[in-house]
Amino acid sequence: MKLTILGGGGFRVPLVYGALLGDRGEGRVTEVVLHDLDAGRLSAVTRVLAEQAAQVADAPQVTATTDLDEALRGADFVFSAIRVGGLEGRANDERVALAEGVLGQETVGAGGIAYGLRTVPVAVDIAQRVARLAPDAWVINFTNPAGLVTEAMSRHLGDRVIGICDSPVGLGRRIARVLGGNPKEAWIDYVGLNHLGWVRGLHIAGRDELPRLLADPDLLGSFEEGKLFGVDWLQSLGAIPNEYLHYYYFNREAVRAYQQAEKTRGAFLRDQQAHFYEEMRNPGAHALAAWDRTRAEREATYMAENRESAGAGERDADDLSGGYEKVALALMRAIARDERTTLILNVRNRSTLSVLDAEAVIEVPCLVDANGAHPVAVAPLPEHATGLVCAVKAVEREVLAAAESGSRTTAVKAFALHPLVDSVNVARRLVEGYTDVHPGLAYLR
Repeated sequence: MKLTILGGGGFRVPLVYGALLGDRGEGRVTEVVLHDLDAGRLSAVTRVLAEQAAQVADAPQVTATTDLDEALRGADFVFSAIRVGGLEGRANDERVALAEGVLGQETVGAGGIAYGLRTVPVAVDIAQRVARLAPDAWVINFTNPAGLVTEAMSRHLGDRVIGICDSPVGLGRRIARVLGGNPKEAWIDYVGLNHLGWVRGLHIAGRDELPRLLADPDLLGSFEEGKLFGVDWLQSLGAIPNEYLHYYYFNREAVRAYQQAEKTRGAFLRDQQAHFYEEMRNPGAHALAAWDRTRAEREATYMAENRESAGAGERDADDLSGGYEKVALALMRAIARDERTTLILNVRNRSTLSVLDAEAVIEVPCLVDANGAHPVAVAPLPEHATGLVCAVKAVEREVLAAAESGSRTTAVKAFALHPLVDSVNVARRLVEGYTDVHPGLAYLR
């Protein structure tokens, strides 16, 4: 079985390959094709993968190419993890937004809109090529903003593109662990959009244990989200929000923390990864050790500004292991082998949430089998969540419209309608600022 990884020179590719090395069942991936526009990054990651596979019998064969059509042709699965504009683009997204006093995070607020406007045209081109060159392939999208990009691709691939994210998985794992349950056996009642969802229940052995957690301040305050949001606020909500909702609920504090930070997250990762890839230019460097050291630092500093502003302290050791590669492998196995499972995924709504239309991509538990991912019926969102979900989905639709039409006016509308952009004039200046620094936005007119 052939897996093509777009963004194959990306830093987290070894996580995916490591998961594949542990998969020994029938119908496993035997061929991995890495595609990237940067041959140097491809070479570096290929070295890491070679060291990972050194002691593994029958490891999937790895090839690398800068030719997109060659990479896609004949693929069974396509894993899309591209970053249009690179980490320099992410750093610019943050810088332009913070100069206007608004959030520049890569998926939330102004930064997410800028990233989406750069990425959607490229993602649409990929979707069209997949439809032509590998019509039977399943596309697993991790490219951010994951929900928005998945929706853009679904207009050309239908249900054969599925978005994944490790945030809901990590959240469910933490809640189950605090409650003394096995995360693998827990049913998580989670609903929303990507990076905008809430856990409303967690069922262990058929019993919803979330009320017990919400009623116990000590227990509630003992894990990441309790520290990040505060016990009182979580009890007021009656649910546990995805960590990215900290940017909405504590926006002023988050913006101030990012403005005061020595470096933004994008600038930190840009410099950190530049050091890694430069180190890989040395033929004598131990690739896997260098990658693992860099990865550990990356995970430990995740959302550091938010935790500092909330006084949440350091991340727990159990939260440093990532997880999206495990979701991707579970998804591929379920489809390829008809190993039915339940995963929280980004898929088309159909009739799951009545406040959104059938084509809207949402993030909910799905039953997965050989025919793909099928969203599970969920209870309606509470009004406070409905307001945010509908507002952000409306912004995503404006981003898609701007990307399709090239309309600068529509791009301004997308920024201005976002809940975290507080002025139409700010929206206009953001569009000016982003088009000045991003060649990939030259299509806006």
